[in-house]
Amino acid sequence: MTSFALKMTAVTLMLLDHIGLYFPAAPVWFRWLGRGAYPLFLFCMVWSYQHTRSRQKFLLRLYLMSIFMTCFGLFLDARFPSEWGYGNHNIFVPMLLTGVIVSIIERFQKDSRQGLKLLGLLALVQLLGRMLPVLLPFARNLSGDVLTGFVPSLAVNEFGFPFIALGTAMYFLKENQKQFCAVYLLFCLWQFSAADTEGPQWMMVLALPLMLRFNGQRGHGWKWFFYAFYPAHTALLFLLSVQTLP
Repeated sequence: MTSFALKMTAVTLMLLDHIGLYFPAAPVWFRWLGRGAYPLFLFCMVWSYQHTRSRQKFLLRLYLMSIFMTCFGLFLDARFPSEWGYGNHNIFVPMLLTGVIVSIIERFQKDSRQGLKLLGLLALVQLLGRMLPVLLPFARNLSGDVLTGFVPSLAVNEFGFPFIALGTAMYFLKENQKQFCAVYLLFCLWQFSAADTEGPQWMMVLALPLMLRFNGQRGHGWKWFFYAFYPAHTALLFLLSVQTLP
């Protein structure tokens, strides 16, 4: 399978997942299958990150999308108030932080002093995020999910630090299939053990066979399609739910 085919599969699973999120009457297995969407996106992201012409532009694009999704969500909640709200839809924060950590590790491997400087900079960003409510009084009324859209937080984001760690492991193990499978399966097993609090996230194990079929090829382009589809489909489903649900 090409990267494009994996992304289209992830898009389909994500759509099912969000239909199940906004419409409780939808079959429960929509959300089960949806657990594989983000791991597939993350897998494609780490391969793209290795081959991109400009990592700076790659990370900047993720950061700008993070800001956009945060502002977009605030707008929808203000314009179309509902009991359940638009929700936290921002996969770009954990992807951005995955790329940042990968770059820090690679820089540290080449030059430990430069790597430590970047690590210190990341720590300062994390401290700034924690201090925002103190520095900016209006920020006290904003949730952590909103603040992390502007100042990315390792601890507070849609998928949390464990998936950032998983994405980092994916990057460095992606060409060693046995080690990749072992780490991924152990992560799924950990998710299964925490199923009472994490839900059926362990069903992301279903995405592993698809990852193993990746042939290293990009396939079709359509890069901007995936950036546009994410906010478009979540907004459409949210608006439909506002109009149709009691």
